[in-house]
Amino acid sequence: MRINKMQMSLLDTYAEVCHVMENDKQGILALLEAHIKFNELIPNEFYIAFYRRFGRPREYSLESFVRLLILQKIIGIEKDSAMLSIMRMSQEMREFCKLEKVPDAPKITRFKQDFVFYLQKVFDSLVEATEPICREIDKKKAGYLIYDSTGIKANVAENNPKFLNHKLTKAKKLSKGNPDLKPHALAYSQMPDTSAANPFVKQQYINGHFCYVHKAGILTNGLGIVRHIALFDDDFRRRHPQVNTKKTDNPELDKEVSDSRSLKPVLTDFFQAHPAFSHKTFIADSAFDSYDNFTMLRDDFLFDRVAIPINKRNTGNAHADFDDNGTPLCPLNRTPFIFLGKSGGKNRSMRFKWVCHKSESVGQKRICTCESPCTDSSYGRCVYTYPNKNFRLYPEIPRGTEYWDNLYRHRVLIERTIHILKDTLGASPYNSFSSGTAKADLLLAGITQLVGVVIAYAINKPKLVKSIRKLVA
Repeated sequence: MRINKMQMSLLDTYAEVCHVMENDKQGILALLEAHIKFNELIPNEFYIAFYRRFGRPREYSLESFVRLLILQKIIGIEKDSAMLSIMRMSQEMREFCKLEKVPDAPKITRFKQDFVFYLQKVFDSLVEATEPICREIDKKKAGYLIYDSTGIKANVAENNPKFLNHKLTKAKKLSKGNPDLKPHALAYSQMPDTSAANPFVKQQYINGHFCYVHKAGILTNGLGIVRHIALFDDDFRRRHPQVNTKKTDNPELDKEVSDSRSLKPVLTDFFQAHPAFSHKTFIADSAFDSYDNFTMLRDDFLFDRVAIPINKRNTGNAHADFDDNGTPLCPLNRTPFIFLGKSGGKNRSMRFKWVCHKSESVGQKRICTCESPCTDSSYGRCVYTYPNKNFRLYPEIPRGTEYWDNLYRHRVLIERTIHILKDTLGASPYNSFSSGTAKADLLLAGITQLVGVVIAYAINKPKLVKSIRKLVA
């Protein structure tokens, strides 16, 4: 029996777009024309840079490029070439974009790469413009700040499944003669840290698989509205070298350390761009659970409440007993432990090390001489304490309560926002290895969401501020 495979053609896409344009033109183009002043949306410095750079009259205006790219994100067409093909067949779309003829795809790519700095300016100005709107819709939730990182998969050779499979096949052959050898861990250690085509396309372990991505940090408020976008490109890593972490043999730990280290740089850039903003509640997942992060969030960024779950990798001493001075006590007879000094590491917080009072130094080792040891380790029980431990354990919100659960439930909003930016608004096209293009697409998706916030507020539909697609669906 012969099975016919269905495949969407350009004609099918055009027919669908035409149907939407004809039946809901008021909901798409008229809303944009009525409520978005594109000449005011674009900063004056963007106009100066755009027309000065070329040195002669432009064939296409700056406003035409901005209109076209925002419309592309609203429709959700990922590839520039497909969008331009549809534009050539749609007079309504050309009129909206103020185009007598349609540019070719390379011009769109060059525009993104050449003016990504100014697209960041447009995005930041929209963040400022939408902040009072968010505060008016829900002042409490607008005061939340939620952070997470994401990756935009790059079009590089290392993302070809054959690249990893080749190394995994070799690792499995080696593991046949050595049962202690883990083939996936060996294959991971042999994978390059970065792509050969772009050193800022980093290896990432996402959802149980390896890939090479443009990594980015995203901040939203408690309404799910994007507040900041930071691509970890050349400029970002040069200004914040601490995000450059060394790869180990544990991909999950690598991701946690990388995410945790990106927190302070992203928050620093956000508050420098918007010094008048005030957010008192911070929410993130357990990857950001570290003593240094809790102290930094409280002291450097003045957060009153921090909702970050305890990470299992940091809970080894969660049930240790302490005396009034903070000294760990033996769980059997409550004898104080012995202080061995400070300890730490490149990726670890500064901490104090304590050992059981019956643990004795024998040569270069320590041996526990307890008759009834409370641990299987021959070293004896070891406990670490942290100078800023209290705020981590008691971050102004009692864990395990309904109050904590109701607050932390808002963290899912950033997952939804990242999905809207990458999938719904087409910021993850997987058609470029350029960091400039990836950042421009991500910023344009953010700009489009914020344009939707302005429109939703103007037409008195605040419940639809999360995605502009809901306004024109």
